[in-house]
Amino acid sequence: MPMLQPHAALYEQDFYAWINSQINLLREGRVQELDRELLIEELEDMGRYHRNELVSRLIVLIAHLLKWQYQPEHRSSSWRGSIIEQRVQIERNIGFSPSLKPFINEAIDNAYPSAIRIACKETGIKKSIFPKQCPYQKQDLLNDDYWPD
Repeated sequence: MPMLQPHAALYEQDFYAWINSQINLLREGRVQELDRELLIEELEDMGRYHRNELVSRLIVLIAHLLKWQYQPEHRSSSWRGSIIEQRVQIERNIGFSPSLKPFINEAIDNAYPSAIRIACKETGIKKSIFPKQCPYQKQDLLNDDYWPD
């Protein structure tokens, strides 16, 4: 087994300690000592995480909006609460990372198949009943006052 560099070994043994060591190196201006490759990987992962978080929130939001629309007789405060919660969290994510805004339409497209899958499983409604493309526009999904009927 190849010998790990000191930073890589710390990364493998104690991620939090590795992060702090990288922060300290940056603060001290010792950029030549940074673990560039692992730092780049972690930063890329952080970017993916924020995009995936947006998609995950949209999956839940769209699934609940579909259930709300297609099973009005089963509407509940739980569904309403989940819809509100997802909108709040999406707004927070975009507020924290405004550069995610241009990605929203793509995120909706990515989220929709999973949202349909959840809605089908939770309602018993056949997939063919739901539209092929997401029936909700970005402005609808993010609008606290939008409730499909």
